[in-house]
Amino acid sequence: HTKRKNKDGSVVSYLQLAHNIRDGKKGAIRAEVLYNFGRSDQLDVDAIRRLIKSLTRFLPPEEHSGATSSLDFVSSKPMGGAYLLRKIWEKIGIKAMPNKSLKEREFSAPVEWAIFAMVANGALSPDSKVGVEQWVKHDVVLGNDAPISLHHLYRAMDYLLEEGENLQKEVFFTTADLLNLSVDLLFFDTASTYVERDEEDIEGLRRYGYSKDSRPDLPQVVIGLAVTKEGIPVRCWVLPGNTPDMKTVELVKKDLRGWRLSRCVWVMDRGMNSEANRMVLQQGGGHYIIGERAGDGSDAHREVLSHGGRFKKVKDNLEVKEVVAGDGERRRRFIVVYNPLEAVRDAEKREETLKRIGENISAIKGKKEKSYKKALCLLTGHRTMGRYVMLDSNGTAAINEAKVKEDEKYDGKYILSTSDDTLSAEDAALGYKQHIEVERAFRTLKTTLELRPMYHRKDDRISSHILLCFLALLLIRVAEKESGMTWDSIRAVMNRLHLGEFHCEDSIVFQTTKITSEQAAIFHSLDVPVPPRFTKIKTPPS
Repeated sequence: HTKRKNKDGSVVSYLQLAHNIRDGKKGAIRAEVLYNFGRSDQLDVDAIRRLIKSLTRFLPPEEHSGATSSLDFVSSKPMGGAYLLRKIWEKIGIKAMPNKSLKEREFSAPVEWAIFAMVANGALSPDSKVGVEQWVKHDVVLGNDAPISLHHLYRAMDYLLEEGENLQKEVFFTTADLLNLSVDLLFFDTASTYVERDEEDIEGLRRYGYSKDSRPDLPQVVIGLAVTKEGIPVRCWVLPGNTPDMKTVELVKKDLRGWRLSRCVWVMDRGMNSEANRMVLQQGGGHYIIGERAGDGSDAHREVLSHGGRFKKVKDNLEVKEVVAGDGERRRRFIVVYNPLEAVRDAEKREETLKRIGENISAIKGKKEKSYKKALCLLTGHRTMGRYVMLDSNGTAAINEAKVKEDEKYDGKYILSTSDDTLSAEDAALGYKQHIEVERAFRTLKTTLELRPMYHRKDDRISSHILLCFLALLLIRVAEKESGMTWDSIRAVMNRLHLGEFHCEDSIVFQTTKITSEQAAIFHSLDVPVPPRFTKIKTPPS
């Protein structure tokens, strides 16, 4: 029994089921509460009798009073993954945000839970929206007793799109404060994802464009993603599928202008490099680190690569050399980055290509004129071999030795440009090297979260679907950062934590499987409380 004294002097007594455990640190005995029965003066004594009667069946026959009810093991569903994601969801404030804005509306549907259900499904067992409805009903313990139907999911998607911009902003700053994230570098890149429909929109998102998924036969959308150097996603954009990379920069900078981020250096790949984009990124005191195409043949790059001076070793397989080109307004700061190991790989790859070219040239020499011309056309137009093939004065195929020597200059090298003179060459190179985080984020979206296949027809549905994947990516990255484990490992360990449902004659008992040391370690690293052993004990409906 526990007691509580009210302000009026009355005493209220409560009944709890508990057992004693020893505190390893303090060496003292303390009571661990397993279940609360409620106020002593309001106890359902008959329910307690039924529970005792049910539990006695686990005793030897000579030690119980002959209870005849049987205990049926009805089901076992995974709960660990959903429980962990829900706690992260609550910790970074996503739970409170929809509920705060929904108070002003008369929504009877469980919108916030429906959003979480779709996000959790993406992280744990990606499926269609119809599949999510069945998954919640039969295959997972989500933590919410209220049923979630398909129309709840679609209503939640519509609401999410309305609040998407504000939600991403609030969630990011809450996450940044919670995890003490550094936003001095922001990484941005784009990817395309195709839609499983043959026709494109005349004025919409689904458009034919350059496919990074090697599916030019299907219309696509372009996704922009900004992440921190820790790999935490900041915001996503959904753009028409024919949007070129260089056209995205101005939109991204404009949309984040109101976020009032502190001093920020944008890190972007070479596909974003243009004079117009560099000017946009410097507006408002911003700066950039951008990759450049070393072998594009421009005068500036030839000057940079031919500049004297030694490389400075930063770390294993990373050396840098700073070059300043131009004066006044035309002054630009470049950093040549050299990777000795990559240089060896580039040379080996080129030698293999040259060997294949030699074999092909030998093979086509004896062909008849028509077959010779066709084979020659295929060789000169080949994606990798064609760059090193030339025709001599007799019209015979030969290796272009001048091109080979030109390419040797670029082995293991790439060029960066930066507008920030306060960044050392070493820091700029290391910062750009972290651009791999945004590439890893896109890889997670397309594989772990199964962004594709996408069958949505309406633009709103497409945008909302991608925003759900973005939120799932956010939860995954927080879990990975705090635990130091990959999401695949976390998910595998947590999905072994199940909730069992047991029925006896007079009651229903819900009990979790025993927490393993691996599961306990993950809970501890994420500062998430371990779920109670008994979650519910109730009388079955008549």
